[in-house]
Amino acid sequence: MAHRLVVATLCFCLAFTLATVGLRTWSAWNSGVEVMRTELELVDQVFEGPLAKAVWELDNESLAAQLDNVAQAAPVGRVVLRITRPGRSDEVLVRQRESFTTLGAAPLLQQPLKVMPYPESHLQVGTLMLEGDPALLWQRLWRELAFIIITQLIQSVALAGLITLMFHRLVTLHVRHIARHLGQLTPRNLGTPVRLDRLGTRNDELDLLCDGINQLQGNLGTYLEGQREAELALERSRDQLATLVDERTAELKAANARLERLSRHDPLTGLANRRWFDEIKETEYRRAMRSGQPLTVLMCDVDHFKAFNDRYGHGEGDECLRSIAEMMSTLFCRPGKLCARLGGEEFAIILPATDTGQARMAAERLRQSIAALAIPHGASPVGPYVTLSIGIAQLDSTAMEAFDQLLQRADQALYRAKAAGRDQVAS
Repeated sequence: MAHRLVVATLCFCLAFTLATVGLRTWSAWNSGVEVMRTELELVDQVFEGPLAKAVWELDNESLAAQLDNVAQAAPVGRVVLRITRPGRSDEVLVRQRESFTTLGAAPLLQQPLKVMPYPESHLQVGTLMLEGDPALLWQRLWRELAFIIITQLIQSVALAGLITLMFHRLVTLHVRHIARHLGQLTPRNLGTPVRLDRLGTRNDELDLLCDGINQLQGNLGTYLEGQREAELALERSRDQLATLVDERTAELKAANARLERLSRHDPLTGLANRRWFDEIKETEYRRAMRSGQPLTVLMCDVDHFKAFNDRYGHGEGDECLRSIAEMMSTLFCRPGKLCARLGGEEFAIILPATDTGQARMAAERLRQSIAALAIPHGASPVGPYVTLSIGIAQLDSTAMEAFDQLLQRADQALYRAKAAGRDQVAS
């Protein structure tokens, strides 16, 4: 392509050597104007982005510096920046050379300033107007005239026309076709190659460019296909992970439930432990005080249990306690009633909405049921079998300010039952 352009340029220069200086002068003026316009466009291209960014970010210091740099560019005589302010009048900033005058035919370039707040979105933030410097334009013209006279500028101007025409036919048309093709590309038509409407295959730069674009489209299609497969694999992995998380969450909830049960129950007997008893007693105490219903507590103690352990061993002692706890759970299984092991062989039973008379009958049933188990106790002076002493106390809302006072009364009743010979109920 370069060789053909050079040969055509030399032939054209020889054909127009005799053209008039006046025509060259006129052409030189137009060329100078176009050159300045091109320079203004180049200046606009260089500073458009930084100016738009400074306006968008409200960076006044950077904006002033950029305007000063634009005004110092050789072809620029005056710079006018009109900034659009929503809801307010436009702000106008002007920079110009000291020798600038509006007289003359210097080109004027006016372009909108746009920013991209996010991809594929353009927002206009102002307008940039560049006016060429007439003095510079005239200065260039005089130099060009001298050069025309010396070197037959007519050839150069005509040569520029020929080069432009040839470049348009050989390059510009095809580049525009390539640009349109690229602008219409989507993931669905990546398989459509770009082709130039030229006779034969010239193997020049344009053909190399087309080959590169077609190869790039193929690579991009392969990449997108791989990406789709990766997305599908990721979606499957995400579903598997969600299922695994649900399974682990269910296991964790079950473990927490087991831990909660362990933290509230006595591991030996399965009854409520002291911690749960302390939680429930305050709740029942406040409910009884608020509702005015009776609240009774049974304090139970296995008679001579230390002697039982010494005689039969701790293993049998644990079995004995489990049997007693099972009997308590059977007799006091209604909702609201709570059986708890406070420690060792001592048990407590909370009976809401139960007065002393009802509690005594329930305690007698418990005592008789324990005796009916007939658990041998050869070391007990009370009898041949394991027995239970029980103390009963009912809440007195006028005299008791805390549940512990009720518990203390029940403990005192238990002490009287023991003092009276054990294996009995005292209230």
